[in-house]
Amino acid sequence: MNKKSTLKKVLKRIEKYRLLVVLSLLMAAATVILTLYLPILTGEAVDGIVAKGLVNFTGLFKILKTMVAVLVATAVFQWLMNIINNHITYHVVQDIRREAFEKLEKLPLKYVDSHSYGDIVSRMIADVDQFAEGLLMGFTQLFTGLLTIVGTLFFMFDINVKIALVVVLLTPLSLFVAGFIAKRTYTMFKKQSETRGEQTSLIEEMVGNLKVVKAFGHEDENQENFDEINGRLQKYSLDAIFYSSLVNPCTRFINSMIYAGVGITGAISALNGGISVGQLTCFLSYANQYTKPFNEISGVITELQNALACAARVFELIEEEPEVPEKKDAVILENANGEITLEHVYFSYTADKKLIQDFNLSVKPGQRIAIVGPTGCGKTTLINLLMRFYDVNEGKISVDGNEIRDITRGSLRTNYGMVLQDTWIRGGTVKDNIVIGKPDATMEEIIAAAKASRAHDFIKRLPQGYDTVLGEEGGNLSQGQKQLLCITRVMLCLPPMLILDEATSSIDTRTEIKIQQAFAKMMEGRTSFIVAHRLSTIREADIILVMKDGNIIEQGSHEELLAQNGFYAELYNSQFAG
Repeated sequence: MNKKSTLKKVLKRIEKYRLLVVLSLLMAAATVILTLYLPILTGEAVDGIVAKGLVNFTGLFKILKTMVAVLVATAVFQWLMNIINNHITYHVVQDIRREAFEKLEKLPLKYVDSHSYGDIVSRMIADVDQFAEGLLMGFTQLFTGLLTIVGTLFFMFDINVKIALVVVLLTPLSLFVAGFIAKRTYTMFKKQSETRGEQTSLIEEMVGNLKVVKAFGHEDENQENFDEINGRLQKYSLDAIFYSSLVNPCTRFINSMIYAGVGITGAISALNGGISVGQLTCFLSYANQYTKPFNEISGVITELQNALACAARVFELIEEEPEVPEKKDAVILENANGEITLEHVYFSYTADKKLIQDFNLSVKPGQRIAIVGPTGCGKTTLINLLMRFYDVNEGKISVDGNEIRDITRGSLRTNYGMVLQDTWIRGGTVKDNIVIGKPDATMEEIIAAAKASRAHDFIKRLPQGYDTVLGEEGGNLSQGQKQLLCITRVMLCLPPMLILDEATSSIDTRTEIKIQQAFAKMMEGRTSFIVAHRLSTIREADIILVMKDGNIIEQGSHEELLAQNGFYAELYNSQFAG
């Protein structure tokens, strides 16, 4: 994504606040006009002092009063302009961040699976903040700078055309230097932003898995990885800062040359009677004010390079392909019976690595389907397809006779209750975490669900019971307690179809037996899919699917599969040998 297209996207979002932009421009124009009026007053004051004893004090006091009034008005207009610019900047940033977050929720899971969490977080937080700083500086200094340049040129040409031409002819040097350096800073800032995202990703991964790192003594390797990324970030940052810092001194040098040229030309003209001393004073003030914006604008350009580089990364996220949109006539699935069929399903995460091939399955309402097999055989992938987290490459999956691509995603997933091996606890109270699927649940319903999942006892022991606030990822709760809360969520909703993916993997055997009893009661009359490695937990399933390399190689009841003395029997006997 190049600078030009990124800038167009930024301007498109600013267009929403065009009325405020116009007000900002008016405030900037008023500020510049009043600022440029001051040198005229200064020149008049100088011309009022003719010689010793020949001073027009009446005129001087009048000019001083006018100068004070102009300074106060300038300060007020500048203050208003800054307020408006802040309002525009942070509303644009708010819109972009909201747009990015909304897009994140619409992106297919394959995007999240293929990008590091740290990089996504860096785009939405650090990059947007950097963009805000550059945009604010652009609004604050760019408008006033450009208007000052135009205004000073007008006044200089009005005073003396020849001296004004000296200024104009030397100006392109300053613009050339600033443009030459700015082209090189954008690339550096883009690399800096990308590397910062890489670093954030590594830190996020490190902090989130610190126990594993320490357990396997991986600190040195992590430190080496961090040092390597940090070294690259240091190099890109130094290069970006070096090139960007060249702009100001280079333009200042050229602007000083312009000022000296104006002083010499003006002095010669004053000696020849071309302009008065007061006009020369006024002209030198304008020459200084004319060159000053070039220094400021060069700094703004540098910041804008960084801002545009960061904005480009955010827009890349915003413009990612969303998940396949739902059909206009998509069916809203209500109270599903639980009849599920999979017909000639093919699926793979990447084209070069086949996974599920010609998968067929027919599930009657209320059946309990257990899925077993070695790691990587496609058990969790099958769950992802049933929930439509991924779409099949070929074939179709139907619920109650409706292909799931013809059903709205929201209504399809509402009809499933899902408990995964990986728990997710949001920041909030215990109650907030339980009612995610049923926000209007009463306290009696919540307690009943917690008792059914065997979570009620440990919840009551918490400092504020159901009102205990849990920190990020569940705070100090054990993995088993977090899993009990996830089970309670499903117990509260009681949807017509259930998916239990290693739902009791983090729970002790005694509690597991009780929960299995609760599950058995909950699964009555509900179509259920149970993924489990502990085969003792699935003996009561109506059908056990044995998967290997993405295919069903055996299916039947527990007794039937044992009698076949095949792969399932081998798995079962390996767990209960002796």
